Amino acid sequence: MQALQQQDFRALVESHPRAIMLATTEPKIAYVNRMFGTVTGYRADEVLGQAPSVLSSGLHSPEFYQAMWESLERHGRWEGLIWNRRKNGETYPQWLSIYPVEHDNRRLYAGVFMDVGDVASSDEQLASLAYYDPLTELPNRSLFQEFLKARVSQREKEGRRFAVLYVDLDFFKSVNDLHGHDCGDGVLQQAARCIQSVLRRGDVVARLSGDEFAAIIELQCDDDLDGVCQRMAQIFQAPVVVDHREYFLSASVGAVVYPDHGKTGGELLQNADRAMYAAKLAGRACYRIYSAVDTEQGRHEQRLSEALIVSLKTAPEEFSVVYQPQYQLATGRIAGLEALMRWNHPEFGSVSPADFVAIAEQRGHIHGLTEHLVRCVLADLPDSPGALPAGLCLAINISARQITDSRLESLLGSLFERIRRIGWLPEIEITETHLMNLSQQCLNRLREFGDQGVIVAIDDFGTGYSSLAYLHTLPVQVLKIDRQFIRRLGGKARDSRIVSAILGIAEALDLEVVAEGIENEDQYRKLCELRCHRGQGYLMARPAPWQALNGALIDQHQESGR
Repeated sequence: MQALQQQDFRALVESHPRAIMLATTEPKIAYVNRMFGTVTGYRADEVLGQAPSVLSSGLHSPEFYQAMWESLERHGRWEGLIWNRRKNGETYPQWLSIYPVEHDNRRLYAGVFMDVGDVASSDEQLASLAYYDPLTELPNRSLFQEFLKARVSQREKEGRRFAVLYVDLDFFKSVNDLHGHDCGDGVLQQAARCIQSVLRRGDVVARLSGDEFAAIIELQCDDDLDGVCQRMAQIFQAPVVVDHREYFLSASVGAVVYPDHGKTGGELLQNADRAMYAAKLAGRACYRIYSAVDTEQGRHEQRLSEALIVSLKTAPEEFSVVYQPQYQLATGRIAGLEALMRWNHPEFGSVSPADFVAIAEQRGHIHGLTEHLVRCVLADLPDSPGALPAGLCLAINISARQITDSRLESLLGSLFERIRRIGWLPEIEITETHLMNLSQQCLNRLREFGDQGVIVAIDDFGTGYSSLAYLHTLPVQVLKIDRQFIRRLGGKARDSRIVSAILGIAEALDLEVVAEGIENEDQYRKLCELRCHRGQGYLMARPAPWQALNGALIDQHQESGR
């Protein structure tokens, strides 16, 4: 084959799909191809003879360029992401490769680059995938970190303040678990649009991973940060709508300010993450601005999480079960028991279920926790009725994420069999917030439980978003009124009307009602006036081990036999 001539090489370089620039060692630009003009906006005659710094964005520090040239000298090549500026002033990210070439006994440097910010460009799609999230088309963690580093370098010169937000979608995992990843992808896309709608032009938002997002926002005044954080938390008070179906999420938001809370991009992102966890500890659906105190809380949460995982796997003796009686309010007789998990750790002591159950759900260890609960209950329950009263309910709490878990049926089967053997009725409780997002598969599974004689209860009723139409379709038999409504009984008349309305709904739907958290005589008396069916709380009995309750159960059985 005839050797290619010089003009053939020039034609090949001219039509190359990436921008190419040759620079001398002075350095001055000696050659650019056609794609160079397309990417940068400069004609060849505008840059030939100019220093390559004509393209500089000003976002990188002198140390950045020094490291670039040291790499060229040491390795003969430099490759990486760099922010440059087009002729029209627009800053954009490019993937740049630089290497030396020899021509006519002269050393030149070749720079080959592409615009990785153009996600729509078919020529750059492969590079864009490395820096953009294909689902939301937002920058990914890698590109966000590069942009954050550049922004820090720029602000070091200008002295201007900016903030970094870390946004985590609460309860998103349950959407994936209950409805599948296709549905979850749609919810994530809509959530990303919600987050973008809060930000202003010039702010940057990225999807870091899963259900975590981050943003860089410019601060014009001290009140800017609180305003943006409030809007970010509030945007998810309305449901996320995908394919005409509503999904209820919330957002925990952490925020930091440069340079008060970090001098580097890595410090800022890490401390924003810690502030976000402080928002989760505060109850979710809120925001927190970084503080050293929050850092200590976050570290404690992480240590607790690691300890729980170890204990679940290696120390079953740390877990136990207590039982809180439920009473028929009209007669004062025990109507059933709720089994509650307890964890006593050698270092942390007695850990609140509100903390460790949430950790088990978040880390995917809730099934292991349920295994320990079932083991403890089976160790407590007798094999035959003996002197126990008949017809009581024994309730356990189930995470909505477990409902379609294939392991759940075999795990609960032995427990339900033992409960029926002593003449009692098995009951499972699921929180209202989780019930509102159940897939049809989960609802069908609950109906199967009902067909097997298992009572299904909505826990913490009043804290979710139930509609009458949806309640009517749920395969439930019991509503448990959340303690926050019971706590205010006897005070404002409005609180009594809320409880009365819930009881009216339950009567219309033929559901039994249990009031949680009864702590004084006024609450008890008011619930009796409103004709509430069952109740539980410290006024009647605190949660206690099986042995401590056994006597009360035997006494009630003996009284019923007289």
